[in-house]
Amino acid sequence: MIIGVPREVKQDEYRVALVPAGVEVLTKTGHTVLVESGAGVGTGISDAEYAELGAEILPTADAVWARAELIVKVKEPVEEEYPRIRPGQVLFTYFHLAAGEALTHVLLERGCACIAYETIQEADGTLPLLTPMSEVAGRMAIQEGAKYLERPQEGRGILLSGVPGVPPANIVILGGGIVGTNAAKIAAGIGALVTILDVNVDRLRYLDDVMPQNVFTLYSNAFNLRKMLREADLLIGAVLIRGARAPVLVNREMLSLMKPRAVIVDVAVDQGGCVETIRPTTHSKPIYLVDDIVHYGVTNMPGAVAGTSTYALTNVTLPYLRRLANLGWREALRRSEALRKGLNVAEGKVTFQPVAEEFGLPYAEPENLLLETAT
Repeated sequence: MIIGVPREVKQDEYRVALVPAGVEVLTKTGHTVLVESGAGVGTGISDAEYAELGAEILPTADAVWARAELIVKVKEPVEEEYPRIRPGQVLFTYFHLAAGEALTHVLLERGCACIAYETIQEADGTLPLLTPMSEVAGRMAIQEGAKYLERPQEGRGILLSGVPGVPPANIVILGGGIVGTNAAKIAAGIGALVTILDVNVDRLRYLDDVMPQNVFTLYSNAFNLRKMLREADLLIGAVLIRGARAPVLVNREMLSLMKPRAVIVDVAVDQGGCVETIRPTTHSKPIYLVDDIVHYGVTNMPGAVAGTSTYALTNVTLPYLRRLANLGWREALRRSEALRKGLNVAEGKVTFQPVAEEFGLPYAEPENLLLETAT
């Protein structure tokens, strides 16, 4: 198979979808890997490193997209990439379509097959291609929150750890999954007072067992949330519903409960966000104020630490990419339920139910689509 690795063009995105070690694995099994010149620069990988392990370096994105049967990326296609997508081409990347109606319609029109990292799900319920970036984003949420709590950055002027004689900051985390757990770890290590809210009591029991004494758990309901908003110096949105739009837990009216210049870091922003007033921002312009509350809504947080996150991501994507390349996408999906759950759009049809429901579009069962193409 011919696999294409274009340079990421989303603003402030420095990751790349395949590292040289992955090129070596794929080329040794007979596949052709096309890498756009400069694709790895943001991660510190040169064209020569790719070429040494068997990649063909092409000068432009157009050249990569025109030849590749399977495009592997990090982030969803952006507008300048839309005309490059061909009918029958396979796209393997993060899509987050439940928060992207316009992109969904483009992909339907282009007739490609779209396999989303974030909805691939193994039998044990894990989301293996989302987990490492959730780990990075959760840890970064505290790092970024600490920065924007500084007064020159529009925040309250609060040090997360406090100092002797002055109490530490209060950090409230909405969601006790991978993002929330990793945020809590970092916040606890700094010395902040941390409260995690979740609706899963078993998860709260687990977190209560493994977290240090400055991390508290609280059942998530409207009363408890209002109470914690009054105390929060930093609020982390860490709510995930696989492949669906995040539920809005904090509406604009509730911002009035918060301290002036408190900070919100909504990691769920790429799925629409769990704060009503959040909107996508970039690393270049990461924050804005609404009702005197600082909002941070960067949709590709791990892109800022590509030297870590690229390798964490490609560690988990490569085994699935190999299956797609070795078997072809249809056969790979027939054999793997986990990969089938990643299929969001194919041949002009929405094959992921939460996306179809979000936009009122017809839903096609992936199994039926694959059965049709097999006969």
